[in-house]
Amino acid sequence: MGYSAGVEREVQVREVEELTGRSGTTRFVLRDDDATEYTTFRDRIGKEAMRFRGKRARIEFHEEERRGFHNVYLDGIGPAPEPSGPDGADGPPPGGGRAAQPADESAWDTAVEAAPWILGTREPEEAVAPEELYERLHPFKELVADDIRKAGAEDDEPDRRS
Repeated sequence: MGYSAGVEREVQVREVEELTGRSGTTRFVLRDDDATEYTTFRDRIGKEAMRFRGKRARIEFHEEERRGFHNVYLDGIGPAPEPSGPDGADGPPPGGGRAAQPADESAWDTAVEAAPWILGTREPEEAVAPEELYERLHPFKELVADDIRKAGAEDDEPDRRS
C-alpha cells in the first residue's frame, strides 16, 4: 500500500454527494471545479463538506494506492481564507500569470519528492507507517515553507538601490 502525506489545498467545491453502499456504509464524495474527487467515510466531515457546495474551501486530504486503485481521501474541510486585495480580490500574482501555490502546499510537494532521501532509501523493504512518514517529512516541510515565505517577503520589499 502506498500512502502520501497529508496535503492542504484551496478548492472550489462543485458538489458533494452522499452515497450509501450495499453494506449500508455511507460515503461522501466531494468534487472540485477540476473534477477531482475526494472521498470520506466520516459522517462529520461529509456533512461539513455539504455546507461548502458552490463555495471555496480549504481541504485536507491524503492519497493512497490500494489494490491497484488510486484513492484520494478527504481528511478535513474548512473555510478558505478571505481574499486580501483592496477590493476583496487577490488580483494577479506578481509578474502576472497563474497564482502561486501556497507555501505549505509547495513545501509538502517538495518534502514528498525528497522522501526517498529523507528516509534513506528509494525502495524500503517494508511499508513506512503514515505517522512515521509524517514525523520524518514534517520538519523538512516546515523548513521549506519558511524559505518560501522568506523569499516571498523579500520579493515584496521595495528596491532601495534607486
